[in-house]
Amino acid sequence: MKQDGVVLDPLTFKMLLDAFIKSGKFDSALEILDHVENELDLGEHTNYLMPDLYNSVLVALVRNEQLGLALTIFFKLLDSSSGERNGEGNGGVFPNAVACNEVLVALRKAGMKDEFKRVFDKLKEKGVFPLDTYGYNICIHAFGCWGELGVSLSLFKEMKEKGCPDLCTYNSLVLVLCLAGKVKDALIVWEELKGSGHEPDEITYGILIHGSSKTYRTDDATKIFSEMQYNGFRPSINVYNFLLDGYLKARKLNEACQQFEKMADDGVRASCWTYNILIDGLFRNGRPAAAYALFCDLNKKGQFVDGITYSIVTLQFCREGRLEEAIQLVEEMEARGFVVGLVTITALVIAHYRHGRWEGIERLMKHIRDGNLMPTVLKWKATMEASMKDPQSRSKDFTPMFAAEGDFNEVLRLINSADRRSDTSGDTEGVEPDKKDSLSGDTDQWSSSPYMDHLANQVGSDNHSFLPFSLSRGKRVLEKGTNSFDIDMVNTYLSIFLAKGKLSLACKLFEIFTDMGVDPVGYTYNSMMSSFVKKGYFNEAWGVLNEMGDNTCPTDIATYNVIIQGLGKMGRADLASAVLDKLLEQGGYLDIVMYNTLINALGKAGRTDEATKLFQQMRSSGINPDVVTYNTLVEVHSKADRLKDAYKFLKLMLNAGCPPNHVTDTTLDFLKEEIEKVRYQKASMKLANSDKYS
Repeated sequence: MKQDGVVLDPLTFKMLLDAFIKSGKFDSALEILDHVENELDLGEHTNYLMPDLYNSVLVALVRNEQLGLALTIFFKLLDSSSGERNGEGNGGVFPNAVACNEVLVALRKAGMKDEFKRVFDKLKEKGVFPLDTYGYNICIHAFGCWGELGVSLSLFKEMKEKGCPDLCTYNSLVLVLCLAGKVKDALIVWEELKGSGHEPDEITYGILIHGSSKTYRTDDATKIFSEMQYNGFRPSINVYNFLLDGYLKARKLNEACQQFEKMADDGVRASCWTYNILIDGLFRNGRPAAAYALFCDLNKKGQFVDGITYSIVTLQFCREGRLEEAIQLVEEMEARGFVVGLVTITALVIAHYRHGRWEGIERLMKHIRDGNLMPTVLKWKATMEASMKDPQSRSKDFTPMFAAEGDFNEVLRLINSADRRSDTSGDTEGVEPDKKDSLSGDTDQWSSSPYMDHLANQVGSDNHSFLPFSLSRGKRVLEKGTNSFDIDMVNTYLSIFLAKGKLSLACKLFEIFTDMGVDPVGYTYNSMMSSFVKKGYFNEAWGVLNEMGDNTCPTDIATYNVIIQGLGKMGRADLASAVLDKLLEQGGYLDIVMYNTLINALGKAGRTDEATKLFQQMRSSGINPDVVTYNTLVEVHSKADRLKDAYKFLKLMLNAGCPPNHVTDTTLDFLKEEIEKVRYQKASMKLANSDKYS
């Protein structure tokens, strides 16, 4: 037709385009698009460039994983648009809602955050494409999952002004609130959802059970689970796994076992993930024999065992000093075709170093090189050695890199940064939900979601910052390939240097890779802060905390544990309690490590009554004390000459079935000496009295 000069009519053009797209021949489809755009007179053939044709091309490219090409066409259309959606010429060529939503969903699934923001900002800038309900839900979910809760809440506020949120909107909001650590707010929004004309579905219940279990709200999780079953929803294996994980983390071993039996009675088949949760939970709850027996049984049957299962058992062997068994397990793991991750390798190297097994380290490193597990180590060796030749001197001691603004005692200033942001919209922290609405004059009294309106009103439309508290815990370090040296690899190296106590080299390594553009994450900062606190460098730890805040990296429960540990060592238990209050206000929660750290800090500061009260709060919140808790309580009460209370906690420990360890033996020896001193004093007093009256 081109050779004969036959004019391509719109019907034939559309037929050819659809045919090429359906057959996956995108190059041919783009070729005839270029022909129409470049060779034909657009002034006479404007009907060729109908938006539907471009929308079809965009949807087809996205669904066939040609995202890069789709983005090129998408931005080309946006740039050539005159801003009049139904105007003349190119002004009328504009992606419709379906095409835009397809592009946004694909970018979200691919984790292309920068490209997603670019598309979002472009659409908002043009102003000719009002997001539909589906588009709002996509953006609320995406920004919330990326930690930008402020943007999600602002979009919800904008959405309510244009239309009515649906169940998917509420599910997305509940999810992002849980991810941000605002589980208490998520539960309130859930109650509002039931009164807004929508009914929770299976997804809603699953999100809430996951969030409640992760924050040790096992009572709330159990209540939601019961309501889910009552409303006729059959819980999936993932929901059971969330509950099991929550019970085991809260040290509720009996409840976890009962839930596992209930899962079997309900006909839900356990997965590999289920058994990984059980094995890890048994190890953490002081039942290593039962965990290892379960692992051996599953391994013998050849089912429900994967690389993570092997890693869990290997890490436990490293903690117990059973290095030969750990090495054998790793060799068996590789023989079965499972990839040995960097977490396992790092744990093995650190364990060998701690036990002085230098020959094991050489053997391990040879195994790594021969197995091509970390080829980037060799690639970067020369650069690393050249950069390490000029480490910082001990006299400077890290302060040039992490300069502290003020003193570590002023730790509350950084944590109170959330209050400085909320001051612009009014201080409503701690106010009851029904009273908060009265503080905002813009609140609709007839709104079906007054609490969500309140949360949205607290956030400015330009607030794109991260929250001061994040629910996300440490992620498993995975190998990213031979061509990337990302933050996970940096964290692995930092772990090795910090475990060896080489803080100067660790700081130098941190400086090298941040200068190269590798952005640190919460785990990076927490590792360095923990090492500084353990060595007594409190000002440097405070500097790391400032650096963390400046980079808008959200603090998590591990960060607060390090802060309170440092304040406890400084004897500032009063500030530790204030940090705890601020953590709870910001939607945080207390885990077993936090309780133990606080009890230890209060006890060593002589505030034994407060330590006992915190112990009672710990038990009432559903977290069962472990051997560290009991050892700390027995020790602090013994040193405070409260021997009866120390003996009481010892009895509680034995009655709870908590197995003692070597620290318990040392504590009991000290308690025995104190009891003998008291008996000797009483005997001396009786002898003195008898001599007086004789």
